[in-house]
Parts: sequence; C-alpha cells; structure tokens
Amino acid sequence: QVQLMESGGGLVQAGGSLRLSCAASESIFSFNAMGWYRQYPGRQRELVARLPRGGSTTYSDSVKGRFTISRDNAKNTVYLQMNSLKPEDTAVYYCAAEKGTDWVPRTYWGQGTQVTVSS
Repeated sequence: QVQLMESGGGLVQAGGSLRLSCAASESIFSFNAMGWYRQYPGRQRELVARLPRGGSTTYSDSVKGRFTISRDNAKNTVYLQMNSLKPEDTAVYYCAAEKGTDWVPRTYWGQGTQVTVSS
C-alpha cells in the first residue's frame, strides 16, 4: 500500500515561508505525477501545484510565483516551498501521488498538514 507522509506545516506570519515535505513509501518514479492540494474548511480540495513525471509543472494562479514544487528522487520525497505566505493560504495541505491509467486512475493522499498564516 502506498503511503505518503507529510511534514513541515505550522504557524507562520504573513510574508514568511514554509517548506512542506512529502515522503513516499516507494520510488516517486512509479507515479505518473506528484502534487500538492489544499482544502479550506467546508470547501472542496483544490490544486496547488502538480509535477508530472515527464511534463511541465502546474500551479494555481493564486500561488504562482510564490510556491515551488520540487522532488528529490533519491529520498522519494516531494517538496512544496511556500514563500510570501498570505492569510488566505491558511488551509490543510495534502500531498498526492497519481498512479494507474486514464481508465483506472488512482490517487493516493497524505494525511494532511495544517498551514496557518497569521496577519
């Protein structure tokens, strides 16, 4: 079973930075893509950043220029560097790993890590 272990969340002042980590239980080469999503209370989970195995990165407009997704294949780890944080970035952040095919897609999720940005 694929497991994703997230860390790095916490409390930070507006304008500050955090670095989220997502350690996978297997090689990230085995996934079609890795990504980060966030969820506000009472709202649907939304894309923050996505890093396909062989494609270009995708960022939501709200974080473009501030957040950066990256990977360390040797450590089976994906990162989300978050700079210039805003109070509206406050949410639970989830790591995602995509596997399977178009006909049988499979997405694995981390447990979520809370990010709180104070004014």
